[in-house]
This record gives sequence, structure tokens and C-alpha cells, in this order.
Amino acid sequence: MNTRKEIDPLGERELPEDTYYGIQTLRAIENFPVSGIKAPTDFIRAYVYVKKAAALANMEVGWLDRKIGEAIVNACDQILDGKFLDQFVVDVFQAGAGTSFNMNVNEVVANRALEIMGKEKGDYESIHPNDYVNMGQSSNDTFPTALHIAISISLKPLLKELENLSKAFEKLARKYDNIIKSGRTHLQDALPVTLGQEFGAYATTLRSAIRQLKEREKHLYDVALGGTATGTGVNAHPQFAKIAISQLRKMTRLPLKPAKNRFEALQSCRPSQAMSSAMKELALELIRIANDLRLLSSGPTTGLAEISLPPVQPGSSMMPGKVNPVMAECLNMIAFQIVGNDLAVSLAVQAGQLELNVMTPVIMHNILSSIRLLTNYLPVFRTKCVEGIKIDEKRCKLYLERNPSLATFLTPYIGYQKASKVAQQALREGRSIQEIIKEKRLLTQEEMERIFNPKFLVGRYIKKTRPKKC
Repeated sequence: MNTRKEIDPLGERELPEDTYYGIQTLRAIENFPVSGIKAPTDFIRAYVYVKKAAALANMEVGWLDRKIGEAIVNACDQILDGKFLDQFVVDVFQAGAGTSFNMNVNEVVANRALEIMGKEKGDYESIHPNDYVNMGQSSNDTFPTALHIAISISLKPLLKELENLSKAFEKLARKYDNIIKSGRTHLQDALPVTLGQEFGAYATTLRSAIRQLKEREKHLYDVALGGTATGTGVNAHPQFAKIAISQLRKMTRLPLKPAKNRFEALQSCRPSQAMSSAMKELALELIRIANDLRLLSSGPTTGLAEISLPPVQPGSSMMPGKVNPVMAECLNMIAFQIVGNDLAVSLAVQAGQLELNVMTPVIMHNILSSIRLLTNYLPVFRTKCVEGIKIDEKRCKLYLERNPSLATFLTPYIGYQKASKVAQQALREGRSIQEIIKEKRLLTQEEMERIFNPKFLVGRYIKKTRPKKC
């Protein structure tokens, strides 16, 4: 294997000739053989956007030789086109503040720029990763800037999938708007609702989550770039931040702007925490919805079985014919992981000290992982579970007729105490409320028809005058 030698402040090392990363990346590979998980593509792209914007800004202020700067920009464009992605090899669990990953990017860009200029990889006298690619920057301001950009980039497809899932529930809500069933509170029989009302509530939940994610995304638009190591902007041109962030706006089409206070932008990871919390809150709602679908489809002979979920695979290696709600189960597990990811982010966010929070790599890994998990799975959950839901109208009607909570509607006519006795008798004898009322002649036929009108049962018709109690 052909090799090349590179030197850093700690000494000299040999690298395979065909690698674009350099000696500092090699040290990170050796120091952090942790998870085998590498930075996601969205984060790589976001970081390369930062390097490209920095090169353009440094050329504009006259600090970076134009020939070198154009080679750096060209190298960045090639990476943004999908080339050399296999050269970003640093584990997501790495040195604090993401110094290892920043140097991985600097070295890959520098070595590709060297080739573009007709020079050998590792010829850092011509283009040095720190002096040229990292000019006017620090890991401390570039990593959180790239993180904010990557979250916004990753969020867009997730928002689209949430919108699609909401529409799928809305379609079910319209389709089953008139199918009345027993409501349940405390997992006990309660007043009636329609299946459409249940599905419609799920759709509203998802739309609320979309609004919340969009609102919290706005806090990501303030970026730390230009603060360099501690917020003072040392070694950066006074106009660097303004020009570089303007370039980033053009590249990403995000309304990015310099942080109001660059010291705070390096110290606090609050905007990232807000996004992580929003993801956790979404996950909690998805857990609830998945659990509801599992309950409503339980059975088929000894559970609720009011709905059935599409069978997608055999449910048991032992019990023939068994089918499980595996799509909802998988959604549960994904959502549990997201809740755990948020806890890791929360611990990292509070671990900032003085001028810097060095825990940004684990923040990046967990937030982007949460977004990616849902973006990958929600379209599958929608097509293989939600869109194929079927209902058992007869089962819903049977449960409703035997629901003792229907006695609630008698209260304005016969009072709470008598209505309670009717409910207890119906439950004790396994009969319907209507049967007991007719037998005891507690209501007129007209009153019966009014009370047990399907629209009235689900709150769509309210009698103008309250009847007198018997």
C-alpha cells in the first residue's frame, strides 16, 4: 500500500495515499473507536456549506488568495455533489466541541483542493487545513452553526411525512364520521364518540406537532459563525461573519443571521434543546396514538377488535394464524428511542461550562438520529398501517348498545340517582339501557327517540330547553 507522511503538533504519521483525510483525522480514528456510527450526510453537507461560505467570505475581504480559495470552493462543491462522503470517518462520539470532525472536514477539503491545483495530497505548505480551509473559524463556532443548518435541512422531509400522516388520519375521520362507538375513559366504558372523532383527534395532534416544530426551528436561524473560539471573533475579519452568513443564506435558502450575542451562542445550546424537546413531545404523542391503535385492534376474539390493522407478517413462530400489530409496535420502539435521545441531549445541554458547551457532537448525533428515525419510518407506518385500517361496525354497535354509560343521558329527565340504578341494573343483567327504560316506562317514546338520536349521542344536537326531572 502506498503511503504519504503528514506532520501535526504531536509528530509524524503515515497515511494511505488514497485517503483525503489527514493526520488529525487518523488520530481521531485511533482515539475514538466507539460506535462505528459516522456523521449523517445532512451534517456533512451543512459543515461543507460553512467551509465554502468561509472561503468565499475570506476571498471577498482579501485575506485568502483567490486561486487557493477557488480550489477550496471547487472541492466543497464536489463534496456537496455527493463525492468523497466516505472520507468523513470520525465517530459521532469524539473529542469535545467536534474538533475532530472539524479537522476531518478541513483535511478532506484541503487535500481535494490540492489535487484540483495539480499538487499532491498532504502538501500543506501550499494549502494547509488550518491556515486556509479553517481561516477565520474555530470548531467552537463552526460546529454549532453546521448543527443548526443540518437540523433545518433534516426537518423538511420529516414535516412532509407528518403532514402526510395527518392527512391519512383526516381521511379516516371523514370516512368513519358517522360510525358511533363507545368512548372509554380510565379504560372503562364512557360516553359515545365516533371513530371519525377519534381519528380526527390524531390528525389534529400531528398538525399541532408540525406547528410546534416550525416555531422552534426559527430559533436555529441565529448562528454562531464568526465568534471563533470564545465569541470575541479573534482571527476573523470584522466583516467575515456578515459575508459568510449571507453566503450561507444563499446556499441553504434558510433565513440565517448572525447570533445576537456570539458569546451566548457558544455557551448555550438552548435552540438545539428546544428542537430535541419538540421531537420528544412528538414522540410521546406518537406512542399514545400507536397504543390506541393496538388497543382498538386487540383480539380478534377476546379484545376490543373495533378496528383491524393490515396484516403485514405472521405474528408468531409457534401459534398458527396469529397476526400482531407490528407496525404500531415498531413506532412505539422508535418513539421510546427518541425520548431517550432527548434525555442525552438534555444532559449535554446543561453540561456547558463558562465560554463553551463542548458536548455538541452528542447533541448533533441524537437530534439528527431522532429526525432520521421518524423520517424513515412514518411513510412506512402510514402506508402499511394507517391507510389500511378497517372497522367492525357491528362490533362497535354491540358495545355501544350495552354501554351502561348511556344512562348519563337520562340524568336531565330522571335525575342522577335513578339513572345510576338503571346503569347498574343494565350492567348486572347484561341488558341495554334502552330495554330497562322501556320496561320501567321511565321515558316517553318521543323522549327516547330524542335522547338516542345518533347525532345527539355524540354532541351534534343539543336540546334547547332542559327537561324537568321526574
